[in-house]
Amino acid sequence: MRYACMRRHAGTFTVVLMCRVLAVSRAGYYAWRSRRPSARAQTDTQLRVAIRTIHAASRQRYGSPRVQRALRHQQWHCSRKRVARLMRLDGLRGKRRRRYRCTTQADGTSPAPNRLGRRFQVAAPNRGWGSDGTACWTAQGWLYLAVVLDLASRRVIGWATGATPGQELTLPALRQALTHRTPPAGLLHHSDRGMHYTGSSYQRLLATHGGIAGMSRRGNCWANAVVESFFATLKTELVADAQWQSHSDATDALRQYIAWYNGQRLHSTLGYLSPARFERQLTAA
Repeated sequence: MRYACMRRHAGTFTVVLMCRVLAVSRAGYYAWRSRRPSARAQTDTQLRVAIRTIHAASRQRYGSPRVQRALRHQQWHCSRKRVARLMRLDGLRGKRRRRYRCTTQADGTSPAPNRLGRRFQVAAPNRGWGSDGTACWTAQGWLYLAVVLDLASRRVIGWATGATPGQELTLPALRQALTHRTPPAGLLHHSDRGMHYTGSSYQRLLATHGGIAGMSRRGNCWANAVVESFFATLKTELVADAQWQSHSDATDALRQYIAWYNGQRLHSTLGYLSPARFERQLTAA
């Protein structure tokens, strides 16, 4: 450590002065400088390059747990502590999630019971979907986002944005999901009981495709925790640092994020696989 400190300050202080202050010999210092780096030090150098590449590809979103898993996918075998140490050396850190506050509000009378009952581990795609909406601030005003997630893979299979949060927002998201998927009769669709989900147009479209509605009880955001978790991740990794000038800018950024989230982001609940890769494994089994 003392020799390394001397090398870092070689342009500031003389070797003689640093040896005197640190109580080391000049011969020892020059012998240390002439040695080749250890095998571990050489590996650390290579790892730091790989870590910086992964961190940049995640748009500075990944912390050490996901970076370590991404390294494992690239056949690097190293501990999370080692990854964290090397990230600190390069000043790299992931984006931290803020403390979550439940903000679900009741609206109207629920036409359906809570059939999901927090059973979020679904065995196969297209058996259970979760839907919800959130808001993102732009210089043009609030932009509302509605999503439909497949509960088996946590994949976003339908989404839409708009200036208002009613059925004109949630219906396009559901239509997109139904366009991309062909769910069997009996699909469980879980949401809150806001009017944008209890409305007749939404419920009619869902029933036409054999879907069964299930809804959270009043004020219980935890009953839709999968979608709420997605929104928390979205706001931590994208929205928190965004300064969008228009709804169009925000929609473009959301489109890019959702594509990255589905195809590349490592999801801890899925064994650090992306939703798309996890879904392929489910359908291949």
